[in-house]
Amino acid sequence: MSASKREEVSSHLRYIRQELREMHQMLIKDDLLPDISEAKEIHAQLDALFELLSDKRKKKIKNEFENF
Repeated sequence: MSASKREEVSSHLRYIRQELREMHQMLIKDDLLPDISEAKEIHAQLDALFELLSDKRKKKIKNEFENF
């Protein structure tokens, strides 16, 4: 994985971890459920991370099949 991709993945993961940490604290402290928009935002971040990681995999698989 290139350095820029690795940095981008790390950035996504840091953001997601921070958001989940805040939601967890809200659940513990206030005994409340997180706002649905916050949960959707984190889900979108996870989707973006998945796409970022799966792009390389798709390219690798595509290149392998082109060799046949």
